[in-house]
Amino acid sequence: MASAWVGTKGTVKDLSGFSAGKDADAVRKAIKGLGTDEASLINILTQRSNAHRQLIAKEYQAACGKELKDGLKGDLSGQFEHIMVSLILPPAVFDAKQIKKAMKGTGTSEQILIEILASRTSKQIKEVGDAYYTAYGKSLGDDISSETSGDFRKALLFLANARREEGSKIDENLAKKEAEILYSAGEKKWGTDEAKFIEILCVRSFPQLRLTFEEYKNISKKAIEDSIAGEMSGHLEDLLLAIVECAQNTPAYFAKRLHKALKGAGTDEYTLTRIMVSRSEIDLLDIRTEYKKLAGYSLYSAIKSDTSGDYEATLLKLCGGDD
Repeated sequence: MASAWVGTKGTVKDLSGFSAGKDADAVRKAIKGLGTDEASLINILTQRSNAHRQLIAKEYQAACGKELKDGLKGDLSGQFEHIMVSLILPPAVFDAKQIKKAMKGTGTSEQILIEILASRTSKQIKEVGDAYYTAYGKSLGDDISSETSGDFRKALLFLANARREEGSKIDENLAKKEAEILYSAGEKKWGTDEAKFIEILCVRSFPQLRLTFEEYKNISKKAIEDSIAGEMSGHLEDLLLAIVECAQNTPAYFAKRLHKALKGAGTDEYTLTRIMVSRSEIDLLDIRTEYKKLAGYSLYSAIKSDTSGDYEATLLKLCGGDD
């Protein structure tokens, strides 16, 4: 069965001649005893697919009687620990944890919710929902309902319930019709009918939305993102703009997020780790291309100048090369 988390443009692939037992043994040696052999750990965990890392974790637990993540946590610290533990979680579990973290404590980190829910496929979101329920005993929708409000909540719930259509089939008549609906719901009237924007942008497939946005431009003489920016505000605006960006070019959306995380004073390591780990087997090669287009320099060089130590070494391995 094809994994929902593996694409054709990842930097990390299955290793041929892979042996879970051999790798688990090497990992155990790397974290045992005095001092950790970080280089070995980095080499193994960044150069194996997530499916292979799951097998290594299983073998490790069988041999050591404890979970690999506990072994890593006991031995590593800081951002290096965070990225290593992130690498050995199944992708859906990793996303579920990020979402939970975004909603925990005072205030919700809306940008994380937006990034994950706007960019994942319905198949991925279903798996995240299952992982979330298994880990926290509550449905993703229930937690989103209690942590957010208004139209923003409504849109997030559409996404969290994996309502987005999949597939590449497009319907030109539908695109024309829905472009008209969006035009009437926004530019054409006084006030905005947010519900119409939510129903179309959170349900239609990305290829269908691209066609609708083209039709929209023909009718309104404006790009859909300009209309959204003019008609909406706050987190709903952020979410709908993220959906538009992902529908048009998902790697470009992530390149922009990475650029923001790496630019300016202080690096946003959590965003950096989350994107590098979660896209490394899907479309990180395309994200690298888009990053260079956007920034004028490579993602590799940006990571190099903005991070350090074992954390940097791990990110550079995941990045997979300079452009």
